[in-house]
Parts: sequence; structure tokens; C-alpha cells
Amino acid sequence: MNQKMIKNPAFTFDLNSYLISKRKKINAFINEILNNSANSSRIVQAMHYSLMAGGKRVRPILCIAASEAVGGNADDVLPAACALEMIHTYSLIHDDLPAMDNDDLRRGKPTCHVAFDEATAVLAGDALLTSAFQVLSSNNLINENNTSNQLKVVHRISFAAGYNGMIEGQMRDITSEGTLLSLEQLEDMHFLKTGALIEASIFSGALLGGGSQKQIDQLEIYAKNIGLAFQVADDILNVEGDPTVMGKAVGTDNARGKSTYPSIMGLNKSKEFAKKLVRNALKALDDFDSNANSLRAIACYIIERKK
Repeated sequence: MNQKMIKNPAFTFDLNSYLISKRKKINAFINEILNNSANSSRIVQAMHYSLMAGGKRVRPILCIAASEAVGGNADDVLPAACALEMIHTYSLIHDDLPAMDNDDLRRGKPTCHVAFDEATAVLAGDALLTSAFQVLSSNNLINENNTSNQLKVVHRISFAAGYNGMIEGQMRDITSEGTLLSLEQLEDMHFLKTGALIEASIFSGALLGGGSQKQIDQLEIYAKNIGLAFQVADDILNVEGDPTVMGKAVGTDNARGKSTYPSIMGLNKSKEFAKKLVRNALKALDDFDSNANSLRAIACYIIERKK
């Protein structure tokens, strides 16, 4: 994420310091999970390689920020936050495979199947997905007051990551190559592929943080808008981003015949659409106090980022 102070007429927030602090917590917990493994096998090495390859930690940070916005704290939701990152990383490993997007670079480093081999990459992704639910059902997340909420979180995340969400979105992405989608079809695909897990991240943090139903409802509006804005920004970066900053090639969407917001709406209208989505997200936070400033700053960052 962007390394600077986010300023807005309504608030000022040091996003850089916030991100450093939360990433440190997330990375330490992920390392603890992997170090507690019974072995340091090739699979564990591949899992660690992909998890610690320099990801932005968007989903776990959103989970933590949503908890804080409703009066919770990072430590209470850290296992759920890290499980979300494990699921996201598994999806990237599989997306990069030759049978899918066939990418050689991820975050400026060789993708998992290039650094290891295809079979190891498939199994490392499988291991990350199943390990995520091991973490979600661990004693670290359970206490006698939140067992019901924990089950709701497991259900929501599994729904978002499965064939009703991320998997279906990826399937549509593959089968629609070379086909001109409508804006409605494109939005539906991106909600499934990207937005569903982002919404699950916000929901999980808010619920485990003790949020009221009204707060959770507003945060889900926020999540829906930033989830789509994040994808629109990705589409824009694939057109005009700097590959040396992004750590991956640009122009790949056009080369694969993918429908994107710039290809359907044009570049300038896509940028305006992303800004509108961010304004909608910020509006959903009107009833929250300064504890939600991290969410406000992240919304602003989405359309300012360079990678």
C-alpha cells in the first residue's frame, strides 16, 4: 500500500504507520503458524515462499480495521485475518499456474510453480486453503462468548472462497476470455472473484469485534464498493501501470482478450467510476467515529496506488 499520509477534508490518517504496525502483527502470526508445523518439507517451504513474498495484506488489514471500527482490537481477530491471507495466497498460486493465467512473476518474484514446480504449487495452494480453516477453527479464535460468531465467520469465508464466490468468479474469468461482457456481467464476475472475499474480511472483523447489526450492514456497503473499486483500479493499472513498480507485466488483460473496465468504459470513465465507488464507501462510514479512519484511508488509497 501507499507509503504516505492520507489527507481528506474530514480526517488525517498516517496510513504508512498503520500498515507497518498491522503487517508486522500479521507476518509474525503467519510465521508462527508455519513454524509450528511438524516439519519443514518442500510443501511448507513453498507455502512460506508464497505467503511471505511481499503481499499488501489487504484482506487481513481490512479484517483488523473493521474490528477496530466497531470497538474491537487486532489481537482478537488476528487468526481470522491471517486465515484470509492464506486463502488469498492459495488463490494466487493457482491463478498463476500454466493452466490458468500462466504468469512467471508475482510481486516481482518468480511465481510458486516457477520457483518450485507445478505439482508443488498445486499442493502448496491446497495446503494453504485447508490450513486456513484449521486456523479459523483453532483455540486462538474460540472463547465461550463467541463460538456462534466463529461459526458464522467460517460459513461466510467458506461461501466467499468456494464455488459460490471466488472459484465461480475465476471460472467466469477464464471462460469469458475473447468475449465482450456487458458492464453488469463484468461487475458480477468481479464481485465473485475479488469482492466476495473482501466483503467476508470486513464482515469477519466487524462480527468478531462486537459490531452491531447496523454497523455490520454499513460496513458491508463499504466493502462492496471498495471491492469493486479495487478491481477497477487493477484493470487501470494493467493498462498504464509501471511493471517495475508492480512487479508483474502490464497489458496482459488485453493480450488475453479479457473484458475490463477500461476496455468497456474507456480509461477516463473507468477512473471516474473508481472515484465514485470510493465516495460511496466513505459515505457508508458517516456514522462511524475516528476508529474507522483506517478504513477511510484505505478507501482513498485504493485509487491512488501504483501497484
